[in-house]
Parts: sequence; structure tokens; C-alpha cells
Amino acid sequence: MKTSNVLVLILVLLYINVSTEWPTHTVCKEDNLEIHYKSCDPQQDFAFSIDRCSDIITHTFNIRAAMVLRHSIKKLYAKVDLIINGKTILTYSETLCEPGHSKLIFCGKKKGEQLYYEGPVTLGIKEIPQGDYTISAKLTNEDHIAVACADFTVKNYLDY
Repeated sequence: MKTSNVLVLILVLLYINVSTEWPTHTVCKEDNLEIHYKSCDPQQDFAFSIDRCSDIITHTFNIRAAMVLRHSIKKLYAKVDLIINGKTILTYSETLCEPGHSKLIFCGKKKGEQLYYEGPVTLGIKEIPQGDYTISAKLTNEDHIAVACADFTVKNYLDY
């Protein structure tokens, strides 16, 4: 019995060392809309969820996001890329935090603190584009270090 327990422990430890990617998480999956994400930061995963896929098309919907910060946030920059068939079609960037001008409640948080947000988000778009595509989102701090990074896979077959 002890030999089998040791063997299982060794296999688990080998699997952890071999695995180099975070798992793919399902944000939502309803009818004709599916959204999944995977952290692209090799050192940290994070939690993200929404109540229902159908809420996204109402323009304002509730999210929950949580992580422990590996780096402090004095300044925070967001870069979002829309990728279709491996090609970047659209890039959007914005400054989210800087001294004296912060758009988010967690601006100024320090390394090791927990970042948690639960509440409404407005995308500012009229509809989610149809098709299969990737949205790559990266948050970097003032030292150009990734605070959070994720690739979202969207499969949208909704007929508006």
C-alpha cells in the first residue's frame, strides 16, 4: 500500500513539473456563445467569472475577478488585441492607473495584496462580433512587468 502511495506522489510531482501551461477556464457557455480563458503569465493564474453569457449583450454585466498581486500597481496599462486566424486585427491600449488619475479601485495596491473585484462592467460595444476569435489582454505596471495576462477564446454564433 505504501509503495502505491509513493508512486502516485511521484507521478503527481512529475506531472506538475512537466505542465508548463495553466488550464483553460470556462467563463460561460450558453446556447450560441462560449467564452474560455487561459492565463498567459507562466507564474500566475487568476479567477474570472460572469453570471451568464447572455448578460454580455446587455452592454453592462457583472463580473468577479480575483488574484494575489506579484507586483505593486502605481501605474497600470492595459493592452487588448483582437486576433483572428492568428493575425492581430485590432489593438486597444489605455492607461488605467497613474498617480492622481485612477480609473480602478485597486490602483495603488502593493505586491502580495489580494485583488478582488465584484461588480458591473460596461464594454462600450453594441454587439459581440460573430465567429471564433481570440482576445489577448495584458495588464502591465510602471516597470513594464505583467500584472495579469490572459487569452480569451470567444465562439459566438448569436444572430443579432
